Amino acid sequence: MQKPVRKRRWLRTILRTLLALLILFIIACFVFDHYYQFRRSDEDLKQFYSSNNIPATISYYETHGRQLRYVSVGDEEGKGTLIFLHGSPGSISYYSNRFKDKDILDRFRIYAVDRPGYGYSGFGNPEPSIQKQSEMVRDLIDSVHHAKHPIIIVGSSFGAAIACRLAMDHPNLVDGLVLTGPAIGPGLEKYFWFTHLIESPLIRWFIPRMFRSANTEKAHHKRELEKMLPYWKNIRVPVAYLQGENDDLIDTSNAGFARKHLVNVPYLDIQFVKGRGHRLAQFEWPRFKEAILEVNERVKQ
Repeated sequence: MQKPVRKRRWLRTILRTLLALLILFIIACFVFDHYYQFRRSDEDLKQFYSSNNIPATISYYETHGRQLRYVSVGDEEGKGTLIFLHGSPGSISYYSNRFKDKDILDRFRIYAVDRPGYGYSGFGNPEPSIQKQSEMVRDLIDSVHHAKHPIIIVGSSFGAAIACRLAMDHPNLVDGLVLTGPAIGPGLEKYFWFTHLIESPLIRWFIPRMFRSANTEKAHHKRELEKMLPYWKNIRVPVAYLQGENDDLIDTSNAGFARKHLVNVPYLDIQFVKGRGHRLAQFEWPRFKEAILEVNERVKQ
């Protein structure tokens, strides 16, 4: 009679331990969500811009029933337009240190937008449709009125697909593309076993909001990229492609995808950065800037 009793006690101990670990994990998720958000408030950014003499303005605009935040930097006097689209997770603060680059400010008025689900554009409430996101960016360009050509879109990681979709659907709007660590080939990125599990409402509610947005995009990304396959031929602008050769999130075979599908572009420069991983804007700004300036020169030819 002792063995069944001992077995039940052992099972209860195991269940209690698992329950305690689950509760601790949920608490840790809420703590993480509170302190680590990959975003900065308007006040923090304004203080940063002021202390670094960056001529930036933070604004909001309405599009597709949502309110999105963006920053504009510099003046438009005789200059082109440069638009930054961050990856996931991310926000406009990812590029903040680059907004003071004189070579860029001398040539462009800069815009960067918190994509839906990130920063202060509905944090944790993503938009999985690449086409809808690209239309939201188009609405930003339309809303500022003074966005002047050439208009060059810089798309990083998941933001690269949105940049490409914008160029596909509005070939007269976009003049050049700079893609860094681009996730553009269906299935050519790292997937995690828990990606679809997290989409369950039973689990999703306690996942940190920035990861909720990133996970939803990840879960839908392959299908969204497949929708774009018939339209790559519509891109007819100069394209620079940069990727770390040690990128462990986006497979470097995306470069082969770009060579195969960007058949009508007048210029395609693909570079792999030795010894670097996925985040190039943070560690390889000179190469990053060089690609932007080269595309700008190609547009003028």
